[in-house]
Formats: sequence, structure tokens, C-alpha cells
Amino acid sequence: MTEAPTPYVLDADTMTGGMRPIRQAVLALGSNLGDRIDKLQGGVSALEDTPEVTVVAISSVYETEPVGSPDDSGKFLNAVVLIDTTLTVHTLLDRALAIEDAFGRERSEPGAPRTLDVDVIVVGDRVADDEQLILPHPRAHERGFVLVPWLEIDPEGEIPGKGFVADLIGGVDTSDVVKREDLEIIL
Repeated sequence: MTEAPTPYVLDADTMTGGMRPIRQAVLALGSNLGDRIDKLQGGVSALEDTPEVTVVAISSVYETEPVGSPDDSGKFLNAVVLIDTTLTVHTLLDRALAIEDAFGRERSEPGAPRTLDVDVIVVGDRVADDEQLILPHPRAHERGFVLVPWLEIDPEGEIPGKGFVADLIGGVDTSDVVKREDLEIIL
């Protein structure tokens, strides 16, 4: 990694010799099926094993009630991961979906229980709105299970176009976001 005279940090692509910016990204992980903590740990480990991704910080594990799920859905375990990456936003999304698939994620209906959910919340200050990806994540600013763990690891976190996480959290019900002191994700 080299520093350029501009304020952007660049990383040389060893395959093509091209330069791509290193961006900080925020991913939210959740699981409410099977061995939930094992699924979260596996998701973080898979991210850490991804070329061009460096895990910078992992939040504590939080337990929450499901949002928009069938009534008989179990509680979620959630965590937020901060990464540095040179991957394009669509390649990062592809990797998130591949990790979900590797852990048996089924997409039967919106809000259905899931073994592992890996949502791309923000990637730097990138804004995207196409058939595959919306950035920033369109509901992240409304979700306590994203904002609480994110604030824990990134007090200066910001959702482009929405505001700082520290400010957004005040407008969201976080009463069901419970930190699980007995659970931990390890790098």
C-alpha cells in the first residue's frame, strides 16, 4: 500500500498493475437459524479470508427480535463488521451472497428465518441504486440491530445522505437490542 499525494489511499492491483482506492465498508451479519453464533463466526472468518478485504473491527454480539419476519421466527444474533477493501461494490456484494450461500441461506420469502444474512450497509461514500444493489442500505438508518453495534465500533460512523450513526440512533427503538456478554466473535 502506498500513499499518493492526494488524500486517497491507493492499493496496487498485483494482477493488472492498476490502482484502486481502499474504502472502508460496513457489513451487518445476522442469524436466527441453527447454531447462530457459529454462523456469525463463520461469516466473519469467510470475510477475513477474502482477498482484498481486511477486517478492521467486529462489534459485540447482540440478540434482537426479528423485524418483518413470520411470527414464529426465532431471535436473531447480530454483529457489525468494519472492513477495508479494494473490491468494487458489486464484487463485495457477490462475496456477501456467496458467504450466505455457503452457510445454507435460503431465499424463500422476504423476512424468512435465515442461517446467515450478510448485508452491505455502506462502502465509503459510494451511492448505488441498480437492480442488484442499493447503497447505502435503504433501511439501515431505521434498524437498531445495525446502528447499536455499528456505533460501538465506529463512533464517527456515517450513512451517506442520512447522517451520523450517533445521531440516527436517537430516532430508533433500540429497546430489544441486547448485548450478549456471553458470546464473542474472534478473528
